[in-house]
Amino acid sequence: MTHFEQELASLKEKLLTMASHAEAAVKNSVLALTNRDYELAEQVRANDGVIDRFEIEVDDLAIHLLSKAPLASDLRLIVVASKISQNLERVGDEASKIANRARELSQEAPVQFPPELQRISTLALQMLKDALDCFVNSDPTAARALIVRDREVDALNKKIYRDLAQQMISSPELVTRCLNLMVAAKSLERIADHAKNVAEEVVYLCEAEDIRHPASAASEAKL
Repeated sequence: MTHFEQELASLKEKLLTMASHAEAAVKNSVLALTNRDYELAEQVRANDGVIDRFEIEVDDLAIHLLSKAPLASDLRLIVVASKISQNLERVGDEASKIANRARELSQEAPVQFPPELQRISTLALQMLKDALDCFVNSDPTAARALIVRDREVDALNKKIYRDLAQQMISSPELVTRCLNLMVAAKSLERIADHAKNVAEEVVYLCEAEDIRHPASAASEAKL
């Protein structure tokens, strides 16, 4: 391998290590929420700095490599790696938000979780894992298929919001606990959004096509 190829491999390795930390943060934050585990929630919050440091390291290495890339495909990989790291950092932030809600809920009397909450957490985690697999396997077909799955997550989040709002109306003493669950559900919806973003970057990496704003592109084509 040339020195450039070694550095490019190092960039991918850092990114995938960062991804494993982000996935673990989401899994642990959901476990802390469902199991009312204060200590695990604290651990998720404490580990968020690890993900932040990885983002800085990936960006620094990406900037270093930009001027060296001999091929357009190398340039796309470097740019995409930086964008994916930004999304992973935000995934870590959302996991910390869920952990914050888990901490507060663990100190309160138990409240019944909306049944859709487990479904939305499963979907968000699976989308994140699958999006990263698409990157590892350079699979734009699977990435395109993943993007449409975000609609189910959005619908579940709206259902959770409506059900919790109704619960707050009928039982005002549950307002604070229901609000915490709303925030957790919204963070899971945002994690799915970031997984979708990663999938869109995989399509760009493999096919050199930017599909992030299809409606805007269609409007411009009509002008």
